[in-house]
Amino acid sequence: MDLEVSRKVTVRELFEAKNLSRVIEYKKNKVHEQDITIELMLFLHTVLMNGINDAIAGRFRQNDEYVRIGTYVAIPPEHVEARMKELLVEYTSDLSSYFLEKITMFHLAFESIHPFNDGNGRLGRVLTNYQLIRLGFPRIIIRQKDKQLYYRAFTEYQNDKKTKLMEKVISLALLESLHKRITYLEGKTIVLLSDYIRKQNLRASAVFNTARRQTISAFREKGVWKIGIEENIKE
Repeated sequence: MDLEVSRKVTVRELFEAKNLSRVIEYKKNKVHEQDITIELMLFLHTVLMNGINDAIAGRFRQNDEYVRIGTYVAIPPEHVEARMKELLVEYTSDLSSYFLEKITMFHLAFESIHPFNDGNGRLGRVLTNYQLIRLGFPRIIIRQKDKQLYYRAFTEYQNDKKTKLMEKVISLALLESLHKRITYLEGKTIVLLSDYIRKQNLRASAVFNTARRQTISAFREKGVWKIGIEENIKE
């Protein structure tokens, strides 16, 4: 999954965007050939951190590189590599859980391990999209307006091992990506959801709520809600 950023960007964010585009291009070429491995994660991290902090790129935390986020303390650096190997085994050997449960648990565990000094969030979302694409799904984006819920899901997991909120975040993002892909594949006319509401004389608050719940096939492009229709809306 990707995280949507605001329009005001820093030089670092420009590097992040450039590096992320390189990773996305790599995924297009390699995703169906290679499963996630430690070596792949280290390589992708090197690409993501290129020009940002090369000293920590492509390696796990080590020595005295401890991590504390608020009240949460990640595992010590000497345990990171072993725990990451365990996580990969847990993910690949789980043949019974629903795919969203597996991907959610992997994402929550990865971010909680916090294996790298920097770039964990970006790489974690890259890996989630990597997993989805390998299963035949489109990549997902965590929108700017959904960030608060996304970060609260980590707190729930780290405090109480709850995963349902993150499952909801990922499943809604996936539904939105699927609605967008299907709309384009079906060749529907794409209109602003606000125009659709006005021309159909619908109640805006109710329709936007259904869009956020993904109970209608609406999706966002550059933060704007849109929907596909079978033919042009008549004035």
